[in-house]
Formats: sequence, C-alpha cells, structure tokens
Amino acid sequence: MPSFISAEWGLVDPFALKRTDLSVKERDGREWWVYHDPGPPPYMSTHRKSDTEEYYKWGFSLVSSWSSHLTTSDGVMWDISPASIGNVPDYPNTWAEYEDFYDFMEGGDNSQGWSVNPHTGQPYPSQMIPRGDYTRVLAEFWADGPESETPPGHWYVILNYVNDNPLLEKRIAGEGPELSDLEWDIKSYFLLGGALHDAAVSAWGIKGYYDYIRPISAIRWMAAYGQSSSPFRGSYSQKGLPLIDDRVGLIGNDDDFSRQENGPIKLYAWRGHNFLTSAEGIGGVAWMPASEWWPYQRPNFVTPPFAGYISGHSTFSSAAAEALTLFTGDPFFPGGVGEFFAGQNEFLKFELGPSRDIVLQWATYRDAADQCSLSRIWGGIHPPADDIPGRILGKEVGQDAYALAMQYFGGSVPEPEPEPEPVLQLYPNPWTQGDLTIAAAYGQRIDAVSMWDAQGRLIEEYNVTTETGSIVLPQPQVQPGLYILKIYSGYQVWLRKLVIP
Repeated sequence: MPSFISAEWGLVDPFALKRTDLSVKERDGREWWVYHDPGPPPYMSTHRKSDTEEYYKWGFSLVSSWSSHLTTSDGVMWDISPASIGNVPDYPNTWAEYEDFYDFMEGGDNSQGWSVNPHTGQPYPSQMIPRGDYTRVLAEFWADGPESETPPGHWYVILNYVNDNPLLEKRIAGEGPELSDLEWDIKSYFLLGGALHDAAVSAWGIKGYYDYIRPISAIRWMAAYGQSSSPFRGSYSQKGLPLIDDRVGLIGNDDDFSRQENGPIKLYAWRGHNFLTSAEGIGGVAWMPASEWWPYQRPNFVTPPFAGYISGHSTFSSAAAEALTLFTGDPFFPGGVGEFFAGQNEFLKFELGPSRDIVLQWATYRDAADQCSLSRIWGGIHPPADDIPGRILGKEVGQDAYALAMQYFGGSVPEPEPEPEPVLQLYPNPWTQGDLTIAAAYGQRIDAVSMWDAQGRLIEEYNVTTETGSIVLPQPQVQPGLYILKIYSGYQVWLRKLVIP
C-alpha cells in the first residue's frame, strides 16, 4: 500500500498566500500548516452518532449512485452544450445546501446554462449525447493519471489552447496595449504557475491535516455493516449505508451473488475492471456486491495515494479558472467557447468508447473548472464534501495570485514576508548532565545534528531522523565551555549556542 504523498506540503513556501491565511494546527504530536482552513469534513463515528453523520452517508452514497451513470445502455440523453451545462449561480455554504446543489439520482449540479454566446450574440447549438458517454469521457479527460501532464499541468494545456486561439486579444485584464506573443506567454505562465502552486500548498496542507477517507474505503466500510435505513429490516446498523430505491439494496436469494461471500449490501453501479475482458470491452452497470465497488479509473490508478479532503482537482481548476478570467479580462473562452474532441471508440483508454463522437464544450473558464470537479465524483474519487471547499478556496487563491503577479508586472516587486524563525528549544541549557533534548516547532523535522567548539572544530556528529521534531542526544565527554550546535532539516541549517559548565 503506497504511503501518503506530500502530506507536508503545507510547509512549502507559497507564492501569494499570506500569514493571515495560515492556521498552525496540532495532531499526533506534530504541527500542521493549513492555509484557508475550510474546517472539518463530515464524519462518521464508530461509537456514537455524530452531528454530520447523515451528510457523510449522503455524500458517499451519491458517489455510488453516480456510478450507475457510467453506461449508455440506460438510454438517457443529455444536451452537453453550454446552452444546458455551465453557469453555476452559487456554491453551497452549508452541508444542508449540498443536497439542492447536486442531483443525487440523475447526476450533475444546478448549473443554468447560457442563453447566448456573448461573443457571437447567437444561442449555443445543442449537442445531444448519451449521458453515459459524457460521464465516462469526463472522468477520463480530467483524470490526469499515469503518463499525463498531471491535474495542474492540464491547465497549462488549456492555457496553451487559449493562447494559440487567434480570437484572443492579448491585453492584460482586457485593457491597455496588446502584448507580444512572448510577453503574453511569459506573464500568463508566471501567473498560472503561482496560482497552481498556492493551490497545491493549500490543498495538500488541508489533506495532510484532516487525512480524510476516500469513497472506495468509505462505501465498502459502511456496506460491510449493512443498512442504516430501518431497524425493522435485515442487516441493520447505524453505521451502514442507507437503502435507496434503484441504487442501494439488500442482497437477496434472487441475486447471482451470495450474502455469505459478499456481505449484506448490493449497489447498482459500474461493475469494475473484471468485466472489461468481455467482447464489448465495456464494464457496464448492474447490481453488484458493494464489497466489489470500484472507482471509474484505470486499474493501475484506482485511488491516489493521499487524502481526499479537499479535492486537488477542484482547487487547482478553480484557482486556474479565476487566474485566467482576471488575466484575460473575460470569463469566456476566446470566441465564447472552448472545446475538446473525443472520437468514437478511440478516446477511452480502459473501456471501449465513447459510442459516438463527442465534443466537451465550456463557455467560461469557470464552467471548465466546475466540470472537472464533477468528473471526480463520476470517477469515484471524491464525494461532494471534498469538492465544494476546493472550488471556494481555489477562487480566492486565484485572486490573490493575480494581485501579486500584477505587482510584479507593474515593476513593484513586493517585499517577501519574513519567514518565522523555527522555535528550537534546547534543554537543559546549560547542559549539566544527562541527555539533551532538542524540540522543533512549526512541524520541522530534524535530520542531523553536529557539535562544534569555539575554534570551529567538529566535536560530535549525531545522525538522526525524526518526523516529530524532537530528539534526545547523549552528552559527549568534553571540556566545559561554549559550543555550537548545527541542526539540519532538509536543506536548512540552524545554529544554536550551547553551554557545558
């Protein structure tokens, strides 16, 4: 099982994040730096009913419900053009508002679409596509797994697409003289890099501190307990999944799989990679044991090796969309639409599909970011609780990055905020007897320590590695006097005076 990747990234130097954005938290004996703390996600307690338990169940149940949309055999057709998708009015601010924002059974959010393309003055033409093609293409297009440019890098691909569009007027914020291609590229890359960097610092600081569960674990864990809808039905447990018509049920005698081998709960969902060996090369959707539920991802990239809360995809995309909106001075793509073509039976990598040609379309940068966020739910990687805080946080990160970048572009390079000097406590000091303890705050680890005398001669080396920021050193046999400790943490070195009487 892979270890958590980059849990310490809240400690990375930011681009435009401010000290006022930072909360220094403590967990498991160490400090965590969290910028733009969104507060905790909904939890499920193993020994008592929590205040957010129902939202926990609802959110992860929605992920399994949307898994049932990953097929074209249901006959559901959607207009996926900007006329019907995009233009989200507002994001929810409370867990209770989430239920109105997301469509639990049919999928998608409360986006209103756009009546006309403001650049042409004409309505956006409709594009009727099987919902199962749209959801599968979305999940794969935005996944950015192995052998790809990664989720933040994906937005550089989008920026290249925008910058190459002949309809783009290269004026910062839509004003002033038009820039040369080179100046525009340099400045747009600089801004986008700053925004995406801060999105990573914020999102991964939050991921590291809250260390939240992923859908594959939450869904299977609840399903193993049974159902939580009624104590008068079989396999009841307060920790179980809610029963939902056409989505979540109890395994019965008529099912092709047994309760004894698979647990009590079945889901109507995508069947997983084991069914991709069929002649059609399509997993399909059917009733299946909840113990076998899978995200819709490549089999070698099922769930990323880091916590879910908050969604990196949502944070990266929201920050990038805000930065591009401000930099170009226009929320809309050049010409009022951005597009990506996915060819029939050519685009999907681990399933056959889509069943027909499909063109992903976005009127605004924000629409593309919102679509990316939804793709992670259809992909089985994030519940709604991971999504919305990332969208909200990313927007603020993008605004701050733009404001700082504009200072650079205006020739007024701001003074960097002073880095806090790590609190390194040495005790006892003077070191009379026994062991010496070195304790570091701000979550700093200690990799090695060396002791030097007043003439600069090396006295002792201590090769240690600790993630807790606290080590204990045995006292060497030395003469009384003043000594210097060099304390190493990564590429940083701190000097501290030590007296041995």
